[in-house]
Amino acid sequence: MQTPIRYPGPVPQAADVVVLGGGIIGVMTAYYLAQAGQKVVLCEKGRIAGEQSSRNWGWIRQQGRDKDELPIVVDSLRLWQGFAQTFGDALGFRRTGVVYLANTDAALEKYADFLPHAQANAVDTRMMTRAEIASLLGTAAGWKGGMITPSDARAEPFVAVPLLAGLAAQAGVCIVENCAVRSLDVQAGAVTGVVTEHGLVRAGRVVVAGGAWSRLFLAAHGVAIPQLSVLASVAQSEPMPEIFPGAAADDHFAFRRRMDGSYTLAPGAEHDFFIGPDAFRSIARYLPVLKQDFRSTHFRAIAPKGFPDAWGTKRQWGDGPSPFEAVRILNPAPNRTSLSRVQDRFAAAFPALGRPKIRTAWAGMIDTMPDVVPIVDHAPIAGLSIATGMCGHGFGIGPGIGRVMADLVMGRPTGHDLRRFRLSRFTDGTAPEVGPALA
Repeated sequence: MQTPIRYPGPVPQAADVVVLGGGIIGVMTAYYLAQAGQKVVLCEKGRIAGEQSSRNWGWIRQQGRDKDELPIVVDSLRLWQGFAQTFGDALGFRRTGVVYLANTDAALEKYADFLPHAQANAVDTRMMTRAEIASLLGTAAGWKGGMITPSDARAEPFVAVPLLAGLAAQAGVCIVENCAVRSLDVQAGAVTGVVTEHGLVRAGRVVVAGGAWSRLFLAAHGVAIPQLSVLASVAQSEPMPEIFPGAAADDHFAFRRRMDGSYTLAPGAEHDFFIGPDAFRSIARYLPVLKQDFRSTHFRAIAPKGFPDAWGTKRQWGDGPSPFEAVRILNPAPNRTSLSRVQDRFAAAFPALGRPKIRTAWAGMIDTMPDVVPIVDHAPIAGLSIATGMCGHGFGIGPGIGRVMADLVMGRPTGHDLRRFRLSRFTDGTAPEVGPALA
């Protein structure tokens, strides 16, 4: 909230499409809609990229993706390359590769399962031996082997997303920060606009790309999605000698080289989960993924005040002040204990460098789904579309999802099979198919 408002408004009275949420999904959706000639308003309750879109690891990876996400990710990487040509070095975009490091034989087997999907999409993923890892990183550190995708990339989230928002504004998107959308305006079962804290905006189509807030907003209109959120802690080190110019992770810690010579550091698979009313309602759906992640999940009984699934968060508010105004930017405290373990594990893996010094640390709330696959679909209310539950993949896949959503909203062919991402998969009796919950 200390960042000056760059897009103060005012909110126009009408538009073709209103997009809720100023993260990368909302920004990219708005951008591609505007490029197609649509009059677009993007409403952000706080600041552009104020939440998870600026708090993620900065990985742009094809490696390890769900097989049905992979074609969109491949498309997204191509779009990132185009934006890098537009902005030059400013995005921090580099195709420096992503490496997965296996602590166990079971992890190696899981990595190998991805290879047929990579080959089917012309992705240059390959397995690595222990000797190859030692050559690449200067140590094998007890790893059994690994997997690398040399064409995968990195960028600086807190810089990149605001730059992309500026590009959207140039394309004609009316971005308004500090502007919460309180509710939809629905007449005869169809969207006719949105009610913002600054007044009504008439529009026949609305896209909800609210990240961790999407479930709360949609539930107030009778649209149920089983989305929950987990807290991911991240840190930035002081500048250090280069180990590897890209990004890497094992079960215990992850790192990415940054433009200034420091590293982004994070637990490999560790996160915190706050229990609230929505968690109780959805626990049965999450049992398959919980079995995979139970040991790496720290359960917290009470979510902090104002969180989307906090016990005291209002679930109904009509056209009055909403929870989105009460918490302009979701800014959770990082788990310092988890980050301290990351420092220890980094030092154990790279003893010549020692324990990295932390410059700063933060946390973000990752919107996730029971099958670790997003919702990209129309809602039961005519004119309403949803792009949420990116499961920690939003930054890398953002341009691709934005282009897909723009086509979906306009009723054009998307170029991708979206059946895996439909909302109805949670109600039509489809057996859950849990996607890969890798970093």
